[in-house]
Amino acid sequence: MSDTHFGFKTVNELDKSRFVKGVFDSVAKRYDVMNDLMSIGLHRAWKAYTLLVANPKVGDKVLDIAGGTGDLSKAFSSKVGQFGEVVHTDINLSMLKVGQDRLRDMGFLLPTVVCDAESLPFGSNYFDHVCVAFGLRNMTHKDKALQEMARVLKPGGQLLVLEFSKIAQPLSKAYDWYSFNVLPKLGQWVANDSESYQYLAESIRMHPDQESLKLLMKQCGFGHVDYHNLSAGVVALHVGIKC
Repeated sequence: MSDTHFGFKTVNELDKSRFVKGVFDSVAKRYDVMNDLMSIGLHRAWKAYTLLVANPKVGDKVLDIAGGTGDLSKAFSSKVGQFGEVVHTDINLSMLKVGQDRLRDMGFLLPTVVCDAESLPFGSNYFDHVCVAFGLRNMTHKDKALQEMARVLKPGGQLLVLEFSKIAQPLSKAYDWYSFNVLPKLGQWVANDSESYQYLAESIRMHPDQESLKLLMKQCGFGHVDYHNLSAGVVALHVGIKC
């Protein structure tokens, strides 16, 4: 079995999923509060922009991978209507339960499935849109996950990957200081967990930059890939169209 990275650490591939599970088990109940604090609420604008670019139609079928607390599942469901379908998934049961309860409280009763993006339990050529927000960087084999996302999309279907990326160079020093000094302390204060937010900062640096992810998506079955830098590249939205 090969080694991979867990933040800046090198770990066995079999261990990474267990470590990632531990991170999200720990932060699930405070995840939304921390997102608002860490991004100064910008994550809401990034997700709204993702929905705008996706431009789902009434009746579309949508798969939300690493859907967590359900922000994008809710947003897509509002657009596709009663004749559409949104499937809310996550590999982490704790996150999925928080999301399921939150969605139900808002009146959204969506199919909810615990699943691994590297082996999706859905038929081929089924979904019009697949989205994954802030989840791809935690996957051990990103290529396998992207190939699976391509498989379940209809020809001409659309993958949207919203993920932390490489910030514009003039801002990199300030961003590094914030990531490695402020985030862990904020995590300790709000979620009683500094280590998970140290991992968050490290995992961002280990994730492919904008051009590298674009190339990887093309290699995994997406004929046209473009990306949109948001907030000076703190986050990028990659959009791939299945061949």
